[in-house]
Amino acid sequence: MKFNIVNEIKLSYSRKGNSDIVISNSYDAAEVFRQHFDSDEIDYRESFFALYLNQSNKVLGIRKISESGISSTIVDVRIIMQTALLCNASSIIVAHNHPSGNLKPSNEDLKITKNIKNASEFLNIKLLDHCI
Repeated sequence: MKFNIVNEIKLSYSRKGNSDIVISNSYDAAEVFRQHFDSDEIDYRESFFALYLNQSNKVLGIRKISESGISSTIVDVRIIMQTALLCNASSIIVAHNHPSGNLKPSNEDLKITKNIKNASEFLNIKLLDHCI
């Protein structure tokens, strides 16, 4: 009898340090995001981050989702949700920069926000904001 061998999947989540940061509004979230964007690259490379919060809006962690070129970055909603499930997040806030400095959301920004919102609602996780 022949047995097929399949890969074992191992997922892990680790909090390095104990963050006591509580997010009360978009300004609080923006401050956390600013600390994680690379200040040397923010003017020429677009990056996308997700911030994960518990039931009390206490920060569980932050993750860089993608980093790409001058005018766009590819965002895989599954990666955002995977991390949310892994750290038992109750809510998320996402953010990305526009190297142009334009704070108006593009049509693509609105589309990805809608996709993230739909996925998070399905998983009973709140999407609180999408900061640019």
